[in-house]
Amino acid sequence: MSINRRKFLRNAVLTGLGAGISPKALEAATDSVDLSASEEEQDNGNAAMLSGTISLLQTTDVHCQIHPHDELFWENNQAVFRKTAGYAHLATLFEQVRKKNPHTFIVDTGDMFQGSELSVKTSGKAIAPILNAMGYDLYLPGNWEVVYYKKAMQTLLGGLDAPKVCANMYHDAGDGKKGELVFPPYYTWTKLGVKIGFLGYTDPLVPLRQSPNYSKGIVYTKPEENLAYYVNVLREQEQCDFVIILAHLGLSQQIALGNMPECAGVDYIFGGDTHERVREPIVCQYTKVVEPGAFGSFVGKLDLEVKDGKIVGQHYELMEVNPKKYKAKKEVSTLIAQLEAPFVQEIEKVVGYSKVPLYRYFVVENTIDTLILDALAAKVGTEIVLSNGFRFCPPRSTPDHTGNIPITEGFIFDMLPVDSTVRTAKVTGTQLLTWLEKELNNVFAKDASKRFGGWVVKFKGMEVEFNAFGEQGKRVQKVSVGGKPLDPARTYTVSACERDGDPETMLCRIPNVTDGKNMPYSLHTVMKEYLAKNSPVNPTPHGYAKALDVPATLLTQVSGVAYTFR
Repeated sequence: MSINRRKFLRNAVLTGLGAGISPKALEAATDSVDLSASEEEQDNGNAAMLSGTISLLQTTDVHCQIHPHDELFWENNQAVFRKTAGYAHLATLFEQVRKKNPHTFIVDTGDMFQGSELSVKTSGKAIAPILNAMGYDLYLPGNWEVVYYKKAMQTLLGGLDAPKVCANMYHDAGDGKKGELVFPPYYTWTKLGVKIGFLGYTDPLVPLRQSPNYSKGIVYTKPEENLAYYVNVLREQEQCDFVIILAHLGLSQQIALGNMPECAGVDYIFGGDTHERVREPIVCQYTKVVEPGAFGSFVGKLDLEVKDGKIVGQHYELMEVNPKKYKAKKEVSTLIAQLEAPFVQEIEKVVGYSKVPLYRYFVVENTIDTLILDALAAKVGTEIVLSNGFRFCPPRSTPDHTGNIPITEGFIFDMLPVDSTVRTAKVTGTQLLTWLEKELNNVFAKDASKRFGGWVVKFKGMEVEFNAFGEQGKRVQKVSVGGKPLDPARTYTVSACERDGDPETMLCRIPNVTDGKNMPYSLHTVMKEYLAKNSPVNPTPHGYAKALDVPATLLTQVSGVAYTFR
């Protein structure tokens, strides 16, 4: 029985047997090879052994949402809610795809260990067994994997059965200098004669976006610093037929990367971070970009059609994880129940009610952030209160027997996984204006590579009119505090949450504040006290942030490409 020459030549190069074969000769030999090995194999269709479909599945930003939950869809210019997700249901989807096609490879591109009370109570340890039960083949760390600090991140990811990749996270060798990579930079997988290379990149802005102490001991670099090098390694040394970047950078950043020359040779970017739902691949100058939503509500599926060991077609779809369609896998349901049992009574405890659905999907204002701001304002009493522009937390829209929507202890953790201490400080009007311009540029920068992953910072006590896509530094058109125009020279009192590692002179990324003080209570305490006194609440957005050039229902910061969030 003869050996498939393409594989033989590839292995020859890697083992040194083919050291004398030039790349052009190797390619010519590979392309001209007769794939039939013997009369018996030819009768059975040896070419068919290298023909079929490779299915690549991706999840991302599940944020420890282990159960089915309400999900928001934008249909006919209005919000529509229906149930999605749950790891046990996701496991069934994976199982069905694998049963239909054994040539299936499943990846998760980050934010696996942060986002729920179960994760917080166990410092992420309860999530690892669930992930292992899912049968993932490869992981990329997200920006929130560091939430329990570097050592815990290494332990949690190290406890996962499948490999991990990341080409831009280094051990700090001292004074911020790069040491060794924390994880291998890439991974390869071969099926049907096709070799696929997976190269990983996570958000280099983690030390700025998250509390600084979370990522202490890690040095991050921009993907473009070594991207071309590793693509060359995958294409030339590893001789990959298809190259995929696993990215946790945010859709804007991933599109920007796909338009950089360093991305030449990359076929796809499987992205994450901003929870965007890409249903048709976004075609960039050098590659295609996709991102499959969040919270386990969707699975991205790329099918590669292979004939005679070569890719001849491809199809991408975004699969909605409908719990009714994909029944819960019993083994995973049982495992989740066991892991959650010590905490389930606390997680399901109702601490308040809302009259309106709670969500966090719109870029400018949302009901969840309005609830947080209302609670802070009632407790702290400063002139201005702030809430960061997070996007995590699935919606909650289903009423119980009271006719109102229950807010549980667990949902408080979904909204605010980090129970930060409340901090107050004083800032000048000039500082506020400078900070607003910077924050708006983080969201709407014309140069997509300069956009942070979050949404517009939320505030109460201050009213701001701005042009989202205006000129940098000139977006803010009008600011008032307490109904009066912002006075640049006046000092204002402000409250927000403390970030672990920030000095007392920093508040919600506002530098050089004065009289910074930590209060003797946390965000969770504030929320539960407010709900106990005011339920059922009605946190309809107040319109304190008003974009003049985009609708209040803006669902994405991405512009200039064929993409709509829905």
